[in-house]
Amino acid sequence: MKPRHLHHTEDCRAISAILQRVGDKWTVLVVSTLGNGPMRFNELRHAVGGISQKMLTTTLRSLERDGFVTRTVFPTIPPRVDYELTDLGRELLVPVTALSDWARANTGRITSARAQFDSTATS
Repeated sequence: MKPRHLHHTEDCRAISAILQRVGDKWTVLVVSTLGNGPMRFNELRHAVGGISQKMLTTTLRSLERDGFVTRTVFPTIPPRVDYELTDLGRELLVPVTALSDWARANTGRITSARAQFDSTATS
């Protein structure tokens, strides 16, 4: 008997591409940080911590391309650029926050499971 496939290949590819974007370490941190409101590039860079200028630029461009972030340039001297979550970005903030909360709450359990696994894997 032939198995029934509940997933269409095109759907799987689309979902995979989206999850790859939203599951990226820097995306999660940038979206979480922008959840506090609009920020300038350097404010965001300092708030995220550990991210290079190049990686932050790349992440912001990808988020802007995917519709999660807007970039607003103010005609001042020097020019001021703010980054802010769109409605779609604020919707993404809900599961990102839930996942972050879950990760913080379960870090100890995961660390213990890894230690137990590692100790039995080397035996």
